Amino acid sequence: MQKILLIEDNTAICENVAEILELANYEVITAANGKEGVAKALEHHPDLIVCDIMMPVLDGFGVLHMLHKNKALQTTPFIFLSAKAERGDVRKGMEMGADDYITKPFEGTELLSAIESRLKRCAEIKDTSVTGLHGVKVLLSASTGDEHLSRLREDRNTHLYKKKQNIYTAGNRPEYLYYILQGKIKTYKRNDDGKELIIGLYNEGDFLGYNALLEGGNYQENAEAMEESLLAIIPQKDFEQLISSNPEVLGKFIQLLSKEMVEKEQQLIGLAYNSLRKKVAEALLMLDKKYNSTGSKHFTIDISRENLAAVAGVAKESLIRTLGDFRDEQLIALKEGQIASLSIKKLTDLVN
Repeated sequence: MQKILLIEDNTAICENVAEILELANYEVITAANGKEGVAKALEHHPDLIVCDIMMPVLDGFGVLHMLHKNKALQTTPFIFLSAKAERGDVRKGMEMGADDYITKPFEGTELLSAIESRLKRCAEIKDTSVTGLHGVKVLLSASTGDEHLSRLREDRNTHLYKKKQNIYTAGNRPEYLYYILQGKIKTYKRNDDGKELIIGLYNEGDFLGYNALLEGGNYQENAEAMEESLLAIIPQKDFEQLISSNPEVLGKFIQLLSKEMVEKEQQLIGLAYNSLRKKVAEALLMLDKKYNSTGSKHFTIDISRENLAAVAGVAKESLIRTLGDFRDEQLIALKEGQIASLSIKKLTDLVN
């Protein structure tokens, strides 16, 4: 049973609303003022909070401000109930981060509809993986509603990048969030000698460029199309507006960033300590994991030897010799420059 905290100083309204919510099969916790409401929120961690604005001790705006300071509660859906129907009051409540604003008097069905909608959107956000365009679309729709998503789509441009064309360059300021609608993208760095190391591989449905946007700094790497690629471009201001007004979405992007940092850390450890054979095997497994979406046993990797060497962090000549050894050991097959994985298990055993 989902738990709702109702913060309302008017006893008659509190009892009436609590009865409506209980009839709708919600567990209801009540508080008579803002201070008591914050305490009960910290104690019970409700699924949603309904709060009056004009209350003694601590008003509704103060309640929302204090809850947003608590990491465990800052993403909890929050609905204001108030007799203050002026546009300025409604706008203030929404700008502070409230999910909805219902003016008194109101119908019970209006409140139940708002609660059901917010709980549904919260569940969608928690269940959605933001590893692709579809995931971000769901987050946008769940967090801001279809109207905002429609406006975002209208403002979105697409750009076709040719093979080896730069998308962004290290040192430049970010202006967009990029979605890959078609094609493959790599991010890479070069050392002082010009040697390239690929640090990220992106496929259809992935997005990139969010690191610099989240950090508020310049790009730390270069991005380049590995083949002809079509990218959707979201302006920086739309991305910033989304994450500033929706802590849930910001949390999802931070999770994704953390996961990427762990993967890069593991890659660097492998480059520092693994043997040549292990480096090449890990690179092949990484490509299989990234691009073999169906899990096919006959997956063929179409990648240049230069790019594969940059993924593995080895010299091109060393890579070619090692691929020859793997072919002789029947770990892979080489067909017209493409690489077919014959034994993922053997490659995995080699890495481990």
